[in-house]
Amino acid sequence: MLIHRLKLIFFPISCLLIIIASSILGQSTQRLCAMIVVGILLLLSVTLDHKYPRFLWIQLILLGIFQYATQLNWCVLLYYIMIMTIFDKKQSYKKTLPVSVLLILQYTIIRLSYVPISSYSILVTIFDFLTLIFIVFLFHYVIRAETEKQVLRDKNDYLTTHDPLTGLLNYLGYMNQIQALISKKVPFYLILLDLQNFKSYNHDGLESGNEALINLGKALISTFPNAYGVSRYAGDRYALLLPTEYYMPDHIGALLELDSLGYQVSYSIVSHPEESEDHNQLIMKAEDKLFQMRREQWLQREEDLFRSEKMKVVGELAAGMAHEVRNPLTAIRGFVQLSKIQSYNIKPWYEVIMSEITRVTELTAEFLQFSKPHASNMRSESLTVCIERVISLSESDAISRGHQLTLEIEDDSMYIYMDRDKIVQVLLNLVRNALEAMETPGEVKIRVSRADNKAVIQIQDTGIGIAPDQLQQIFNPFYTTKEDGTGLGLSLCQKIAQDHKGSITVHSVLGEGSTFRLILPVLLTD
Repeated sequence: MLIHRLKLIFFPISCLLIIIASSILGQSTQRLCAMIVVGILLLLSVTLDHKYPRFLWIQLILLGIFQYATQLNWCVLLYYIMIMTIFDKKQSYKKTLPVSVLLILQYTIIRLSYVPISSYSILVTIFDFLTLIFIVFLFHYVIRAETEKQVLRDKNDYLTTHDPLTGLLNYLGYMNQIQALISKKVPFYLILLDLQNFKSYNHDGLESGNEALINLGKALISTFPNAYGVSRYAGDRYALLLPTEYYMPDHIGALLELDSLGYQVSYSIVSHPEESEDHNQLIMKAEDKLFQMRREQWLQREEDLFRSEKMKVVGELAAGMAHEVRNPLTAIRGFVQLSKIQSYNIKPWYEVIMSEITRVTELTAEFLQFSKPHASNMRSESLTVCIERVISLSESDAISRGHQLTLEIEDDSMYIYMDRDKIVQVLLNLVRNALEAMETPGEVKIRVSRADNKAVIQIQDTGIGIAPDQLQQIFNPFYTTKEDGTGLGLSLCQKIAQDHKGSITVHSVLGEGSTFRLILPVLLTD
């Protein structure tokens, strides 16, 4: 394109100067008219050769006639301009050099027709051919260097505006494309997409995450072939610029929600210029819509997860309950069948049957605690009073077992917002477990302290301790190490503690004993 423009400038100037010089040097009027006519035709072919490439061959003939009419060696400049036109096609040496040689050969033959053949003419011809070869190689070198620079510029522009992983537009390219469409007043839809559960793909390794990003980019290009632009502008975020004449919001939503992409995506759709004519406001609206959709999906996932966990716990409790109830019922059934043989006399097994019935009753009573609502009789209660009640209820059991029960309260001014009966139930359960854990006479220490607006009730025994593998399961429903235990006591204690926004922790060493800590928030008073 540049050489063609230079040709349009220098060709007319050169032709005019040659005609003037020829007339000054005393050419005939008839030859001068021929020069002007051929020059006009030559200039006309020059203006049209870019549109009609075949005119280039007509130029060669007209150039030869023009040179013969002027009989001036200055026409070599026109030949060099013609050679530059051939270079403009960016052809190889094998194609440009022969044509260039033919041009100079034409120039030489015509030149020798109006100058005497002498050693000087022959030397000039040799010099012309050497000059031609030098110019050909020089121009090819310049053109190759410029081509390489242009390739590097194009590559740099591509890397500046495209994502190296997917080949899609990056943030800069995406913004440039939006601004270009807005400046041209082209209506379009802006769609922002977010790959759902990308962490799960990336968790399998960087290659898996990158493969997911690449595949989604390819799927978007395949699904929306008429898009003005497809961009990966941030991590697992994508943007689409779609023409309004090919797509409708419902159609776009249907394509994104189907399995055609191969991945689940969150998306938002805004339209230009209906929703905004400013690119910043348009992007902000799209981002806000995407955030709202992601929030709704997150809440839905959390709700589904909670429901799933709840059903899982219900299933575990139901399975455990069925297993625990089946054992005493099997025993009762066996004893009743035995009584049939002895004329339904159940006296020999009466105590056993009643103990099994009592066990079923206790088991169902504790199980029902899980189905009850959170603590309802909540009020401000003194923790010291609560602890003293537990001591009074546990003291006789400790004495009968030969154990010592001690109490240490560092701060007796703490008040807890609690259901007192339920907290007493928790502490009684923990104290009872501590008393039962000591096979020989020992000591149960109850220590009450305060730490950072938390009340810490510590119950420590000198029993046999709990093995590490058992320690991880003691709060699971129906897990017990006691022969007559239901396995619901500690699970229920944990639930009550959580209902009071507290927690239960345990530390145990085999052969030395265990320490349970009930932590509850202290009610702050002005």
